[in-house]
Amino acid sequence: MPLAASAIYFLNLRGDVLINRLYRDDVGSDNTILPLRPVFCVFEVFKKTEAIQILSVYTIEILRGNMVDAFRVHIMQTKELGTCPVRQIGGCSFFYMRISNVYIVIVVSSNANVACAFKFVVEAVTLFKSYFGGSFDEDAIRNNFVLIYELLDEIMDFGYPQNLSPEILKLYITQEGVRSPFSSKTADKPVPNATLQVTGAVGWRREGLVYKKNEVFLDIVESVNLLMSSKGSVLRCDVTGKILMKCFLSGMPDLKLGLNDKIGLEKESQLKSRPAKSGKTIELDDVTFHQCVNLTRFNSEKTVSFVPPDGEFELMKYRITEGVNLPFRVLPTIKELGRTRMEVNVKVKSVFGAKMFALGVVIKIPVPKQTAKTSFQVTSGKAKYSPSIDCLVWKIRKFPGQTEPTLSAEVELISTITEKKSWTRPPIQMEFQVPMFTASGLRVRFLKVWEKSGYNTVEWVRYITKAGSYEVRC
Repeated sequence: MPLAASAIYFLNLRGDVLINRLYRDDVGSDNTILPLRPVFCVFEVFKKTEAIQILSVYTIEILRGNMVDAFRVHIMQTKELGTCPVRQIGGCSFFYMRISNVYIVIVVSSNANVACAFKFVVEAVTLFKSYFGGSFDEDAIRNNFVLIYELLDEIMDFGYPQNLSPEILKLYITQEGVRSPFSSKTADKPVPNATLQVTGAVGWRREGLVYKKNEVFLDIVESVNLLMSSKGSVLRCDVTGKILMKCFLSGMPDLKLGLNDKIGLEKESQLKSRPAKSGKTIELDDVTFHQCVNLTRFNSEKTVSFVPPDGEFELMKYRITEGVNLPFRVLPTIKELGRTRMEVNVKVKSVFGAKMFALGVVIKIPVPKQTAKTSFQVTSGKAKYSPSIDCLVWKIRKFPGQTEPTLSAEVELISTITEKKSWTRPPIQMEFQVPMFTASGLRVRFLKVWEKSGYNTVEWVRYITKAGSYEVRC
């Protein structure tokens, strides 16, 4: 069920209303719906009938109070303010979020999508910041009353969220907000021919862009999530990735992106009536695209075709659960020698190519809280004991591929007279970043740019794999 907001309020930390907008009449600024209660009404019928009928009916009692006072008394002045961002008072639900020194409160009287409500708040704050020079606080709201009312009328219609893209809204709401004197963000240039842009088919890109050098930057950024048992078996593994683009192209170009995904290659082989090319294909899950992508063309041809926005944007997001290439394998051996000594041996093997390397590799090896002294011997990098997180921290600045550095450590523990509790052995955690490597195997097969002027473009493609939740049980 989508969000159906009845009202939205902007309050300061004292609970004073800075600005508000009512979208529905089911709850007003001075109405709070309470539960139903039975009321007996006595009706006297005409003289022709001798019986007096007593009918039981239900009525709705409306409390003539202030909704802001209800929020202030029942939520702001209680100790449960930060425990749950959703509260129900009578028949109304309050969704609230604090941004800087401002509370944004959405009031609904029906069952609504909570995630959609908070997504709307986050996107709305991003929109306001783009108009206010990057700041959003009580002073920014007080200085931009008229502009905020105009934006609230555009981004929500009868309680339903509409377009919140700053690029699109700035095409026809060209008023500049009052910027904070401490804002370092420069003001955007006004957009000419706003009416032409509103009626155009491509609302996320304005016409008349000219660059001396036409370039396209494409980054495939992936995060690997892994949970491996102490015996080396994979318990959970997936890759979440996104394709980021930065376009500096003149005119209105049409781009076509080809990936080595399974569906796209199968469709291409059917169109060309020949077997698919040899090579690894991957299967993408949970794919979401930017609004600029032509979904009709993607459903028919399985190619990503789009007219890109100007500057930086996120083209698509995806997830992969099968055929993941793990960049590292961790082989730990931890021996408890009595109650006062431990031996830790960890070998980390880089599985990617020998010509590649990882940067900023950090291996966190947990040890008991009663650790007193440690001694290390590493074949690469540096190691130390961090008592704040109860871990041996092993850092390798540059980790070449196809290598197996090792760490050997002796850990001395404090002997306690209290009852011995078994050590839970938290998992080993890794942090890393591997340029020009993708754990999913995703590759860009081609990136084509068409524009009616026929200018030449320079395409840059980069791959980066980072650690998400990369854990190995020991």
